[in-house]
Amino acid sequence: MKKLMIATALTLPLLTGCVVAVGNGGEDEFYSSGSSWQKQYKKNRKMIADLALGSSYQNAIDKLGTPLFNELLTHNGTEYRVIFYPTNSIHSDGKMTKDECTPIVFADNKLQGYGETAYQKVK
Repeated sequence: MKKLMIATALTLPLLTGCVVAVGNGGEDEFYSSGSSWQKQYKKNRKMIADLALGSSYQNAIDKLGTPLFNELLTHNGTEYRVIFYPTNSIHSDGKMTKDECTPIVFADNKLQGYGETAYQKVK
């Protein structure tokens, strides 16, 4: 029994572990090691933020590509178009929904705004 206790005491220092943390855990680190859809969401957010008020619908399509969702209506003689691009993931179900997208609002093909506040004005 004495020999077993001595052997255990001698091997314990060999069983220690080490953890190394690299980076500050910021958003850039998350996306750099993330999947392609996370990188696409970040790219979409940047491109949407770079859109200028009054720019054309076609300009947005040229920059962002085909929207995931698209709504079109006419109200009081003004044509409203709302396009949606994925910008974040809320549900982990593998399906993209409008609440995971940023709406971009156009009136008569000119950018009026983007985001939930702009969308609520035409809803």
